[in-house]
Amino acid sequence: MEWSIQQLARLAGVTSRTLRHYGDVGLLEASRIGTNGYRYYDARSLARLQRILLLRQLGVGIPAIRESLAGGSDADALEHHLRWLRQERDRIDRQIHAVEHTVTTTREGGAMDAQRAFDGFDHTRYEQEVTERWGAEAWRSGQDWWGSLGDEGRAAFQQEHVDLVAGYAAAREAGEPPTADAVQALAARHWRWIAASWQREPEVEAFVGLAETYAADERFATTYGGAESAAYVRDAMRAYAKGR
Repeated sequence: MEWSIQQLARLAGVTSRTLRHYGDVGLLEASRIGTNGYRYYDARSLARLQRILLLRQLGVGIPAIRESLAGGSDADALEHHLRWLRQERDRIDRQIHAVEHTVTTTREGGAMDAQRAFDGFDHTRYEQEVTERWGAEAWRSGQDWWGSLGDEGRAAFQQEHVDLVAGYAAAREAGEPPTADAVQALAARHWRWIAASWQREPEVEAFVGLAETYAADERFATTYGGAESAAYVRDAMRAYAKGR
């Protein structure tokens, strides 16, 4: 079975021009070219396009997508994406229920259930990774600090990060370079936010290392709106660190 370029564009919610561009840059070759010059795509092409669109949704640029497509089969890569999407769906569903609980109790009164309020905001899934990178004491210290904040403190800390992400996104959308004063003011807030969680001033090298992780690790990059957005945050943090 195969689909014309117009059919595939309509099904995938993109334009024919986009599909032709993907072909021109080596991301998505047509399975055949008809005598009329039209491009046609088979089932394998559909799997490849799905993979491309998932990566674009994460903010990954064309060169990085090309590199990603060069390694491994589409089925294996999509299986990885599927696992990640299911995990994210579960986490987001839990967060939705948590926020619904907070809204309801705030508007209608009643006791706040702290466990329900923070369901889906679980940091313990990172325990092994933190322990391997920085040691068990770093994990214990972080958990003690998190527990000491109380419900309002944890909510305020999380809200500050939401505001930072939104601020970076708005600056990038407005065309502000990472070195702009407004963006550097965000990076300064980011420094203070990290200092609060680390319970000390970050070393410049550690701050830059964290910035690199934001751009390199898909989990962090997704938080900032995708790979390109995370790279923008990284560059802003680099510039701020250099100024210190």
